[in-house]
Amino acid sequence: MAQAYMTESGNGGSEPEPSGSRFRRRLAELRRDPGIWRRGWVLAAISLLIALVMIFHAELPNDVGNLGSLTETFLPWLGLAVPLLLAGAVFRRSATALIALVLTGAVWVNLFGGLVTDKSGSGGNLVVATHNVDADNPDPGGTAESVARSGADVLALTELKGSVVPVYEKALAGTYKYHSVEGTVGLWSKYPLSASAPVDIRMGWTRAMRATVDTPHGKVAAFVAHLPSVRVKLKAGFTANQRDDSADALGAALAAEPLKKVILLGDLNGTMNDRALSEVTSQMRSTQGAAGDGFGFSWPAQFPMARIDQIMVRGIRPEASWTLPRTGSDHLPVAARVTVKP
Repeated sequence: MAQAYMTESGNGGSEPEPSGSRFRRRLAELRRDPGIWRRGWVLAAISLLIALVMIFHAELPNDVGNLGSLTETFLPWLGLAVPLLLAGAVFRRSATALIALVLTGAVWVNLFGGLVTDKSGSGGNLVVATHNVDADNPDPGGTAESVARSGADVLALTELKGSVVPVYEKALAGTYKYHSVEGTVGLWSKYPLSASAPVDIRMGWTRAMRATVDTPHGKVAAFVAHLPSVRVKLKAGFTANQRDDSADALGAALAAEPLKKVILLGDLNGTMNDRALSEVTSQMRSTQGAAGDGFGFSWPAQFPMARIDQIMVRGIRPEASWTLPRTGSDHLPVAARVTVKP
């Protein structure tokens, strides 16, 4: 009896079924399942709604709580819904939901897929950096030394507290021979600076400036700006009206700039997707978008979720763009390598 049992097993009666056969059998079962198209309509609807928001985000109204700007600030994060909905679609065995997810995924890839890859090159003859140093930074000296090690030829600092400016001046003096501070923003440079002056962004105090940097490759107009902060409030929504007014004023100053080579550095409290910054973004090119490595999120430093610290150029070619190591600030520093043609 034992021998007969062993022989029967050896003939394959209890051997595992090949994985290919299991897959084909499972596929056949799904094809015969009439509910595969009827299940998951809620998941499909949610997926398509997310796709429509990404496609038509510019049509979302800003009249109520600046809903459009709020959505555009965190727009790339809508992609997180795709794997969650995919898990639900698989669990529900819904072909309808899966097809809708393919569309949503394609929309996300079309909008943001280019930002995921590293587009940086090896060229460039000028390195620039910007950092919101945080007025309450517990280690301004260490922050200054950290950004100085970035190798930047031109460095912009924002949210400078007047009483702490001498600390930054002392810490950066060995690296940067020239500097200029206007209100709460400042510019440090290895090359001569001239025509430094405040830029009125309708705030009542100085949070923007402009200076000419005399680089070995020609004169460059450098703007440093720190636009007003925005808040997300339960009753008021995305309160950004003052930021929006300042962005319009900054855009007007950039449009009036006579030099052809222009760099904008600073904390704009908004992303390149935010329509409220269109007066600025429509005439400048983001170094991160053109030549960055990944999304380059810069805020908050503990877990960056948005790139609100920007480096933008006009008449200058971006070559590479990246974030720098965390300092004592609640923002990450950002840097870029660009080519300034003579």
